[in-house]
Amino acid sequence: MKIAMYGSGAAGSVFASYLRKGGADMILIDRYKEHMDKVAKDGMKFTIHLQEGGEYRDIVEQLTGFRTYTSAADAAAAEGPVDIVIFMTKATQLEQAIQDAMPIFGENTVACSLINGLGNDDKLFKVFPKSRCIIGSGVLGTAMPAPGECVSTPSGDVQMNFGGAERSELTDKACEHMLKCYRDGGCDAYWRKDDIYYYVWKKVIVNATVNTVCAATRLKIKYVAETEPGYALFEGVVREAAAIATARGTHIDADDFLAHDLADIITNIGDYYPSMCQDVLMHQRQTEISVLNGQIAAYGKELGIPTPTNDILTLVISTIQANYERLYPNG
Repeated sequence: MKIAMYGSGAAGSVFASYLRKGGADMILIDRYKEHMDKVAKDGMKFTIHLQEGGEYRDIVEQLTGFRTYTSAADAAAAEGPVDIVIFMTKATQLEQAIQDAMPIFGENTVACSLINGLGNDDKLFKVFPKSRCIIGSGVLGTAMPAPGECVSTPSGDVQMNFGGAERSELTDKACEHMLKCYRDGGCDAYWRKDDIYYYVWKKVIVNATVNTVCAATRLKIKYVAETEPGYALFEGVVREAAAIATARGTHIDADDFLAHDLADIITNIGDYYPSMCQDVLMHQRQTEISVLNGQIAAYGKELGIPTPTNDILTLVISTIQANYERLYPNG
């Protein structure tokens, strides 16, 4: 099966690298021409940054065999339609990305979103039947130090969850192939055949917690967790989001999440600036706040469930990203 990764920045490159390492026939599509050209010429320098017994070690491999393009139209001209399109753009870019990617879609192409955040499935359903849609997300840190390079920092055991929004012959075949390639590539991936929304919500809560609080406080995960007021922010996000998920039909136990999921994140990638923190501190980019804490807060208003922690964090991050050029010491 031919797979296209539409959006091949840090996360897209890491996800595609695991697939390629596992034998997948991979196409990368991204507007970052320098990155695409470097991968086409030299391959992808893929680093897996592992923690074992409190020590880190790197597994580094130069992966070749990618075909790279800066647009879906160029990919379609060379490749024709593909079997699976995995979207790894920013969530706020997904609707436009779907339209831009249409040249590589055939009548049986499966659309897959592994993008963080809430509402990505609804964006797919506007264009494709549920029987051709896969949703999911990764549970690992990602970075792109330079063009042609990407780094994966796994957090705990599970690294990838996905499943058909509706089980069908097409989504089952695509999920089976993705599972084999991810597993053969060293990614601890899981095909969640009947409960993918549970895992989507768990990843959303992880991101809304560590990504947003670290971005607002400008701290690594472990430093927030070691500080009583910082951990209180973590806990506030978790309890509010768990209440919203449960009210929307996906039960999440907040106490269990704090004791296991959040604790695993703090233990395994505590010495890490998560992606939203990188967006705010290092790159001054627009963040995914609107599809994380902002969407949790919006659901809370619809349901009549208070979300004060998520409300405030949404306002703080939205204010920061609207004023990058005015931040100290620039302002």
